[in-house]
Amino acid sequence: MGQVWTQTRVALAIAILPRGYTIPLPADKGDEAIGAGDLQVEDEAPPPAYEDLTDEELDLPEVEPSSSEDGEDDLAEDLCLSAMRLHGRPKSASAIAHPAVSLSTHPLMELVNATPPFRRQRTSSTSASISTEREPIIRTQKRTIYTQGRPPWYNAYGQMKEPFVIGICGGSASGKTTVAQKIIEQLNIQWVTLLSMDSFYDVLSPEQHAMAADNEYNFDHPDAFDFDLLCQTLQRLKEGKKVDVPIYNFVTHRRETKTVSMYGANVLIFEGILAFHDKHVLDLLDMKVFVDTDSDIRLSRRLNRDISQRGRDIKSVLKQYELHVKPAFDYYIAPSMQHADIIVPRGGENEVAINLIVHHVQNQLENRGFRLREKLATHMADQPLPDSLQVLPSTPQIRGLHTFVRNRDTPRDEFIFYSKRLIRLVIEYALSLLPYETVVVTTPQNETYEGKRSSAKKICGVSILRAGETMEDGLTEVCQDIPLGKILIQTSRETGEPELYYLRLPKHIKKHRVILMDATVATGAAAMMAIRVLLDHDVPEENIYLVSLLMAVSGVHTIAYAFPRVNIVTTAVDPKINEKFHVLPGIGNFGDRYFGTEPM
Repeated sequence: MGQVWTQTRVALAIAILPRGYTIPLPADKGDEAIGAGDLQVEDEAPPPAYEDLTDEELDLPEVEPSSSEDGEDDLAEDLCLSAMRLHGRPKSASAIAHPAVSLSTHPLMELVNATPPFRRQRTSSTSASISTEREPIIRTQKRTIYTQGRPPWYNAYGQMKEPFVIGICGGSASGKTTVAQKIIEQLNIQWVTLLSMDSFYDVLSPEQHAMAADNEYNFDHPDAFDFDLLCQTLQRLKEGKKVDVPIYNFVTHRRETKTVSMYGANVLIFEGILAFHDKHVLDLLDMKVFVDTDSDIRLSRRLNRDISQRGRDIKSVLKQYELHVKPAFDYYIAPSMQHADIIVPRGGENEVAINLIVHHVQNQLENRGFRLREKLATHMADQPLPDSLQVLPSTPQIRGLHTFVRNRDTPRDEFIFYSKRLIRLVIEYALSLLPYETVVVTTPQNETYEGKRSSAKKICGVSILRAGETMEDGLTEVCQDIPLGKILIQTSRETGEPELYYLRLPKHIKKHRVILMDATVATGAAAMMAIRVLLDHDVPEENIYLVSLLMAVSGVHTIAYAFPRVNIVTTAVDPKINEKFHVLPGIGNFGDRYFGTEPM
């Protein structure tokens, strides 16, 4: 152990020093005592300034873990420690804490004391992210649209299915994030959310800030984390709700004023050094993974990370490691290994363990999968229409407009003209269903008039792309400066099910009455997904108004049964749909006819 420790420290010292710098050896230590003999780093070029060093010059060499000549022992250990503990937890020597090593008396500390202090440009860090295995088709500074969508996360009755939650625990710099990323890569599914415990460091008092500046504050102790906020965030993510994750600045030891919004996951991966410490967090985890990495490797990674990314010097990092990091691992982190379902030796290098995890998660997701559209097509077809449905009165004018838009021979310019007229009428009708209050005004003739004024203080529109976007102009012509949102839902060619690709919703949407717009509703599968998104963002069900030009009876029943308090508004209801889920008699593919993209 001592030889491995010494060789690792020598590698660290060589990696951190700039080119051309000669390490002064202690007077009473020879090459043999140091364990290397190659400490003189010579170069004819003058040494660069410390602040000019690049990240490449600071990268530490990889320390290969010890292994047998043929690798059979490692494979056997991987298989044993990584097996699912269905009938009891395995007993492993990996659970024993590494023997304590005092850094204060180690030869490396003499090298550190003789080395000028090293400073890096300080940076902030955030670890909240949404990941997918596939590359996005559009990436901007503010948002990303993915090439694969999120399949339904609820059943035909609108009831949500919980995501599969994986907890990953391990010592600092053990490779937890690497394991999480490799799981994401191999799962080959969409909408995987990665949440780090680092985002939930507690807000420090002035006294604690002073201690942190002197490396006296213990960030590896359970009291350093806001477990109440962490549990609340995990619970909402597991319920499918949208959350705002704090961003913690590791340099200033403060939370940033901005947050990262996270929403939607089939798989939720939560990683942190104390991921298994709190009982409430443990109860939310469906699978618990412990990453067991050698202490030397963890320290070398921590040195590299804290110096190159968090603006710290080697002396302060080693001091913090000896005072706080290693004792916390021995007292809090290593004992939590007993809760693990899977132990992963050597972190991300252990392909056997990662394959086992991925296989188990895939089986769980297959058991939870829902297929909706075929069931929705015949869902409650013989029942009377619900009270939540409001149909525009069928006047001769309305039927005349329908005659134009339903006629397959109507030219595109006329189709757009008459569609806009219908859209304007159904939008006006939907707005008349909002709550109103009585007001009295004075006319220009100094007479009083008792009228009405909408008591809905905040109204916004959300269109289901792409056909629903055609209704936005009708809404903005009636309500000036109304905020608009968009939800992109498309049908999967493989499964025939709707998939969520993209959403952009107005801020504080939960306080608004929402006009949800889609041109046609057949089975109601896309509308159900859009309503589920709004509910997940805390919009009350009764504040949602689904507005459409044309609906099928099956679609009306789908929405009304799953969400009985949603207001449904349309200009007409057709009796049936065909095997391709098109409304009959219908108006054809509204989006293709409106945008001129009909197949030739």
